[in-house]
Amino acid sequence: MPVITNPFDAGGYSLAEMTEAINLLPNIYTRLGQMGLFRFEGVTQRSVIIEQMEGVLNLLPTVPLGGPPTVANRDARSMRSFTIPWIPHDDSITPQDVQGVRGFGLSDAADPLATIMERKLTKIRAKHAQTREYMEVNALRGIVKDGAGITLYDYFSEFGLAQQSVDFLLGTATTNVQAKVREVLRKVEGELKGETMTSVLALVSPGFFDKLIGHAKVEEAYKYYSSTGAQPLREDTRRRFPFAGIVFEEYNATVTLSTGATETLLPANEGLAFPLGTLDTFVTYGAPANLIETVNTVGLPMYARQIARLDGSAIDVKTEASILPVNKRPGLAVRIFSSN
Repeated sequence: MPVITNPFDAGGYSLAEMTEAINLLPNIYTRLGQMGLFRFEGVTQRSVIIEQMEGVLNLLPTVPLGGPPTVANRDARSMRSFTIPWIPHDDSITPQDVQGVRGFGLSDAADPLATIMERKLTKIRAKHAQTREYMEVNALRGIVKDGAGITLYDYFSEFGLAQQSVDFLLGTATTNVQAKVREVLRKVEGELKGETMTSVLALVSPGFFDKLIGHAKVEEAYKYYSSTGAQPLREDTRRRFPFAGIVFEEYNATVTLSTGATETLLPANEGLAFPLGTLDTFVTYGAPANLIETVNTVGLPMYARQIARLDGSAIDVKTEASILPVNKRPGLAVRIFSSN
């Protein structure tokens, strides 16, 4: 019987190698991650300074040593420093986890410890991905929340901005829904301020979606779309519906917070309309790990390492992420809702 050894020990997987492995694992349970809405950008510090000018939030750039500095806006409220939240999550592999577990595949030589490690990293990766999705959805609304649901930063309050919104009044049969859609499109276009876009997507709650497709001014268009373009016998037509220039997509995601409470990412009868194809509007900044060897390095989406306990009782799997999602043009994400 082969001796169980730790394949991730010294001489096996370093911090860099395990970090690369966890970042390459599939990114599941994330609609925003799937569409790549928020571009990731690593930074070398654990805080960022954001300046607001004419409704646009910008990170202050670096300049060559001795070069000309950037000039701050004279309005003191237009510049803020934000600490990038630190999100550590640990697990461990104990003898009970490995006992009786076959290695991956049919070979008896396959190491069960490596199989268990991969399973642990996959589960941890999913938790970090779900946390990032939660933070990025809230960032679309101009808010940064942590995994406990606590608001860390409200960009609207910090910079004296206001969120745009449109009441679709879907409970009124005579509402001109196309006019409401055009209003949303014009609000988005008016807030581009030098940015580009390809289209507008609206993620909406199930209640909003049902009211939209059941509205007297929309029902016929939805019937035509579902019977021709969407091939209803093969596709779930409740998910997406293009109408008057906006693609409406049902987004029914609920997360379990660290407190044990559950939270639906979009409130009932609400949604968010925002542009796709932007170049530099939705960014998630990442700071380096809280480790000596990563000081002053460019941050990665997440980090992973393992430490074998001296008494041989377990292998600790330690992961962390330090991310701050920012919607640089908060007015671009329009809150849409139906008050009746």
